[in-house]
Amino acid sequence: MYTAMNRFKVQNGSEEAFEDVWKNRDSSLSGMQGFREFHLLRGPVNETQGCTLFASHTVWASQEDFVAWTKSENFRAAHRNAGGSKVHYLGHPQFEGFSVLERRLNAPPPNSSRAD
Repeated sequence: MYTAMNRFKVQNGSEEAFEDVWKNRDSSLSGMQGFREFHLLRGPVNETQGCTLFASHTVWASQEDFVAWTKSENFRAAHRNAGGSKVHYLGHPQFEGFSVLERRLNAPPPNSSRAD
């Protein structure tokens, strides 16, 4: 398994516009081989830097599946309008990729329905 993350420092006051960009785009991730999960994470506000930290987090079956996504037409289409929004960033996104060494899941109790 492979986890790909991009960290974004979004200037204070641009948070809603940033979230809207992500919520309203068609990433076509679900149609990609090896795609497992996507999460958009909102972190703490850094008053000193004047920004809020966000991260996009995807889980893939393999690093090769992730690399194939980055070379696909779906990837180009999902990022086509990335520079045309009203979001103000502090610097460029910071990419971090990780191979999963261990995974543990908390199984739901028997006979329960879990709506995560």
